[in-house]
Amino acid sequence: MRTSRTLRTAVAVAGALGVLSLSACGAADTGKSSAAGGDKTVKLTVPSWVGAQANVAVAKQILEEELGYTVKTQQMGEVLAWDALSKGDIDAILEDWGHPKEEKQYVETKKTVVKGGDLGVTGHIGWFVPKYFADEHPDVTDWKNLNKYAEEFRTAESGDKGELLEGSPDYVTHDDAIISNLKLDLKTKYAGSEAAQITAIKKYAKAEKPFLTYWWTPQWLNAEVEMVEVELPEHEEGCDADPEKVACAYPNTPLQKFLNADFAEEGGEAAEFLKNFNWTTEQQNEVALMIAGEKMAPEAAAEKWVKENEATWKAWLPQK
Repeated sequence: MRTSRTLRTAVAVAGALGVLSLSACGAADTGKSSAAGGDKTVKLTVPSWVGAQANVAVAKQILEEELGYTVKTQQMGEVLAWDALSKGDIDAILEDWGHPKEEKQYVETKKTVVKGGDLGVTGHIGWFVPKYFADEHPDVTDWKNLNKYAEEFRTAESGDKGELLEGSPDYVTHDDAIISNLKLDLKTKYAGSEAAQITAIKKYAKAEKPFLTYWWTPQWLNAEVEMVEVELPEHEEGCDADPEKVACAYPNTPLQKFLNADFAEEGGEAAEFLKNFNWTTEQQNEVALMIAGEKMAPEAAAEKWVKENEATWKAWLPQK
């Protein structure tokens, strides 16, 4: 979601995804990455949200054009990606929003996955309402007043409760627990994907209708539709340890990279480059907006960004 999304589903760029989503070659269940054996092929997972697609598109462009690798990509859910990473079916996850269970299993216990460093982007999940509604009803931004406005958020699907619009069921959220534990008159409704959620938000915004949605930053749509976060009870260490008892806000999450352990050690220039890959929220959003907002193919967006930002990505290349 990037606790997080699992940031996180077919995106508004389904056609563009076809360009990115090539079939990945499995490396059997040995935990051995093909790139770790000297193969000049790198396998990356493509998460379902566009910001993460921007990471993969730019990494792919540089790995292929500057370092001479072949990059194969495959879209899969976040938990499945962790399993594939452990097995060596993929070499790297470039944007993880926090999976403590998988991290404990594969990094700490099995030691088949290693940390690849910060992506450079800090993610945050929360509940948001449109600014035009918050301007009219300023107290809606305090969770204690949500029941007062629940009727405003009702839809045909939510019945007598207010709707909390969600994205993909694949995203990890605590929203049902939060609703229950805070005794809110709300009901989650899954749009099915990031693309469908964006479509719904745009439709509400165009008509200036009230809505309440699970949402996150960074996200390119935030530049088009102004939203204000609802303040949930402050996040404290351990408040989300028991999924059924969560009654707090989501934390700010410095997004992380993870590599297959063999690939990290033996993947040569590709592994070194991916460890060095680090950019800002603004840079990621620039590419994401080209893909989702301007409908550019991910490869075309990446090529344009790489051409215009040589000083940034040159620092990611292995030092000769």
